[in-house]
Amino acid sequence: RLQKLKEMFISKFGSAPKFYARAPGRVNLIGEHIDYCGYAVLPMAIEQDILIAVEPAQTQVVQLANTNSSYLDFSTSVNNIQINKTKPQWHNYFLCGLKGIQEHFGLNNPTGMNCLLDGTIPPSSGLSSSSALVCCAGLVTLRANGKTLSKVELAEICTKSERYIGTEGGGMDQSISFLAEEGTAKLIEFSPLRATDVRLPSGATFVIANSCVEMNKAATSHYNIRVMECRLATKLLSKSKGLEWRKMLRLHDVQTKLGVSLEEMLTIVEEVLHPEPYSAEEICKCLGISLEELHSHILSQNMQDVSTFKLYQRAKHVYSEAARVLEFQKICSEAPANALQLLGELMKQSHISCREMYECSCPELDRLVDICLQFGAIGSRLTGAGWGGCTVSMVPTDKLSTFLKNVKKAYYQTDGQRLAVENNSLFATKPGRGALVFVEA
Repeated sequence: RLQKLKEMFISKFGSAPKFYARAPGRVNLIGEHIDYCGYAVLPMAIEQDILIAVEPAQTQVVQLANTNSSYLDFSTSVNNIQINKTKPQWHNYFLCGLKGIQEHFGLNNPTGMNCLLDGTIPPSSGLSSSSALVCCAGLVTLRANGKTLSKVELAEICTKSERYIGTEGGGMDQSISFLAEEGTAKLIEFSPLRATDVRLPSGATFVIANSCVEMNKAATSHYNIRVMECRLATKLLSKSKGLEWRKMLRLHDVQTKLGVSLEEMLTIVEEVLHPEPYSAEEICKCLGISLEELHSHILSQNMQDVSTFKLYQRAKHVYSEAARVLEFQKICSEAPANALQLLGELMKQSHISCREMYECSCPELDRLVDICLQFGAIGSRLTGAGWGGCTVSMVPTDKLSTFLKNVKKAYYQTDGQRLAVENNSLFATKPGRGALVFVEA
């Protein structure tokens, strides 16, 4: 693959690349939609990645090309980075990483670059292809400009810079892309960012299955509405407990300030919030503010037209999912005899909560989870933002080949469109290593 990339680079730019950078995609084993609420998540890097061949240039121009001809070439001046939020095209994710590094160092005269990109992560599949591209671009820019940063600093800069494209992400994807190590999943905690090894039990393999329903987080409002609903739930819970609600942004902050357990937070949600959707007017009444203040101070620019918010369901998902993550880690470290069954149960509960409380599943994902469980998965759930994308299943290693055969038959071979992509859509994966730069030998 590297040799092929080098040859294409030479034919495109007329000279050989000086270095390469790679950043992996990830699969989140448990802990969906809770990173932006301040809670720890449990992902692992996968072997699929974004690979970029780079030659620093004398000009102030960045030229981007892609080995996949459906992604068009792009070039721009490094001193005038414009990121178009309305149409999230592939090069905009590169520009996010580039701009993040430029701004961090205040680079007035950044180095131009010729870059050729190759990706093996299925796009819009919830395996973090976009964040891997942002991370890889950050790494490339850092190297081309002769700067250095720690992996933690890089993850934090790339998390912030991906927001230029309009996605209010929480930092899981960028953190695992940089901090991953081969052979281990990671518990990733935020503020401060840290990663702890989680050794997965032997005897099971994780299998990713793509529903073939594409979901582009940046192109849809579902994702950002959920972020906002969690923020509003934070404010209402804080107000009801006499906390300084204007300063509270994340559900984790409420728990910290109250000094209670996740189980107690679930009880508080039951007491304070009602399952019926809240109107903007009701939220204002609860907080004692005007509609004008809600729109100008709390709702983000792209949320002004949303009229109802489900606060109870979102808060309930977040606190219960945060507890499942800690339980998952505990089972992995204690390794009881029935560890696989216990982990499988947590994965199933997570999917039900994503489907019913967070409403981020879709019929195809639910069907795929059912098929995987039917053919021997011990646990199965959607992974990534949802609304399409992939499931992750834990499968006994000795049943892996029959499992793959049966799932192929039941889900992919019944549909011509899925059949065309089945080879890249269903695969077993092991925890891979994090992002790196290498100079060709």
